[in-house]
Amino acid sequence: MQTRKLGGFEVAEIGYGCMSLSHAYGVPPPLETARETLLAALELGVTHFDTAALYGFGRNEELVGPTLKPFRQRIHLASKCGITGVNGKRVIDGRPATLHRTCRESLQRLQTDCIDLYYLHRWDRQVPIEDSVGALGELVQAGLIRGIGLSEVSAATLRKAHAVHPITALQSEYSLWTRNPEIAALEACRELGVTFVAFSPLGRGFLAGSFTAATTLALHDLRRTMPRFCEPHLSANLELLSRFARLAQAAACTMPQLALAWLLQKGEHVLPIPGSTSAAHIGENLGACEVSVPAHVLERVETLINAATVSGGRYPVEAQQDVDTEEY
Repeated sequence: MQTRKLGGFEVAEIGYGCMSLSHAYGVPPPLETARETLLAALELGVTHFDTAALYGFGRNEELVGPTLKPFRQRIHLASKCGITGVNGKRVIDGRPATLHRTCRESLQRLQTDCIDLYYLHRWDRQVPIEDSVGALGELVQAGLIRGIGLSEVSAATLRKAHAVHPITALQSEYSLWTRNPEIAALEACRELGVTFVAFSPLGRGFLAGSFTAATTLALHDLRRTMPRFCEPHLSANLELLSRFARLAQAAACTMPQLALAWLLQKGEHVLPIPGSTSAAHIGENLGACEVSVPAHVLERVETLINAATVSGGRYPVEAQQDVDTEEY
């Protein structure tokens, strides 16, 4: 893989989102399988690994830290604060004292003395963004983190934060079927020299081509609450997949490779972080770096899957209230 800039580092142009190893998509894999998956990603060339205190309420950090500790100098490690589990419930808390405390807790779970990139996972609207970012700046000064990131915020909020302390990365959902960053955030990142980290670049697995009308999501799979994966939206979205599959075939690649290749050409400052619990799928995703997609195919892809053709919102109403991103 080629590399892309992330703060003061050069990282492989496709990273790895660790969430699904512990969180969100039904029953996570056994611990040993999860460890093997992380090590496979490393062996395949991934250098940027993304976790969070929220994932599994700390269990993901407890998995990632010890597994990758022997290779700490080879990797770029990101985690997140601002959402944690309190008495088994998800709580957004961006108060400076909380961010200081949870950073030290993450450092302990990750078994490292410094986190390369530390995100505010969600902006706590009860706390000015300047105060939360100021607290993260203090963690930089203390040598506990190297760079500050924000997640799911608007271009305006990014600019406010950047005026307090340089922001290394903005992470938001970005894929063919989630185009909100194109409204303003993507360009703001370009102007400010901020890396845009794209999570769920395969549409939470939808663009990987494994979904059919008969697909049954696990009981605790987060996608069961997301409108795009529920009727009547699911049937409408499934109609796009067969045509997308033909476009991938025309480009001599797989569906996830086409989705990632499309994203990679959106700008050198864009860094996708697909997640997977399968080493084979990680290898397939990384194959997107070697795919050369003709311009006319990319144009047809954009016409086929975009904000106007995808049915349903990306979050349910309650979760949507927690994000600060621009919306179509």
